[in-house]
Amino acid sequence: MIYLILSILVSSLIFIIFKLFSKYNVDTLQAIIINYIVACFSGLIAYSQPIHIITITKQNWFYGAVVLGVIFIAVFNLMAITTQRNGLSVAAVATKMSLVIPILFGIFMYQESTGILKISGILIALIAVYLTSIKSGEGLSVTRENLIFPVLVFIGSGCIDTSLKYFETYYVAKDDIPIFSATIFGFAAIVGLCTLVYKRMVGTLSISIKNVIAGIGLGIPNYFSIYFIIQALRYEHMDSSTVFTINNVAILLVSTVAGILLFKERLTLKNWIGITLAIISILLVTLSI
Repeated sequence: MIYLILSILVSSLIFIIFKLFSKYNVDTLQAIIINYIVACFSGLIAYSQPIHIITITKQNWFYGAVVLGVIFIAVFNLMAITTQRNGLSVAAVATKMSLVIPILFGIFMYQESTGILKISGILIALIAVYLTSIKSGEGLSVTRENLIFPVLVFIGSGCIDTSLKYFETYYVAKDDIPIFSATIFGFAAIVGLCTLVYKRMVGTLSISIKNVIAGIGLGIPNYFSIYFIIQALRYEHMDSSTVFTINNVAILLVSTVAGILLFKERLTLKNWIGITLAIISILLVTLSI
C-alpha cells in the first residue's frame, strides 16, 4: 500500500511541475527529452547489478521496453496535438479515461475480482474523471477530422498502463524493475534526441538552460512514478484494476487540490461534483478489497 501512496504523490508532483512549465514558459519538448535522459540514468543508478548491454538485450522484456519507450514519447506528442486542436479538456479526458483499458484487461485477462462495490466505484471514478477534467469555458467539441488524435491518446495511454502490468506479471523480476524502467526511458530519450537533431538541422532548435533544468527536475519523479506503480502492482492483496482505479483517481484528486492551493485555480460546480465523486469512488473501491 505504501508504494501506491508514493505513486500517487510522485505522479501528482509531475502534474505540478507541468503547471510550472506553463508559468515559466519552459519548452515542453526539450524538457521532456531531458527528463527521459535523467529518468534513464536514475534507473541505471538504482540498479544493483552490473550493467551489461548484451545481457539486457537478451532479457524477455527488452523489446517490449523498446516499444513502450517509443509509445511514451509518441503519446506525449499526441497529447500536445490534441491540446492544440481540440483543447486541454479533451486531452485531459482522453488521457485519464484511458484507465478503463487496464481495468478491463485486468478483469478479463487475469480474472480479477468483481463486486457491486468495486464496479460501482469504477463507474463513479469514470464520471469523476470527466467532471473534474472539464475546465471553465471549455467544452468537448471534437471535429471529425481531429477525432483521431484524442482516440490515439486514449488508446496509447491505456496501452502503457496495461503493458506495465503485463510485463510486471510475466517477465520483470523484482530486482530488474530499475533497469526495465531505465530501458523504457532510454529509448524514449533516443527518439526524442532524434527529434532535436532534426530540429537542429532545419534550424528551428534553440536549447535553453532553463529547459534543461526543468527536464532534470521532472526526470527524477518521473522515474519513481514508474518504479512505484510497478511495485504497487506487485502487492498481492490488491489486484491491478483496483490499483489503477485508486491511483488514477487519487492523482486527479491530489493534483486538482494542488492546483487550488498553489496556483489559485478556480473550479466550477461540475469540478466540485467530480472531486466529491472521486472521493466516493476511492472509498468504494478500497472497501471492496
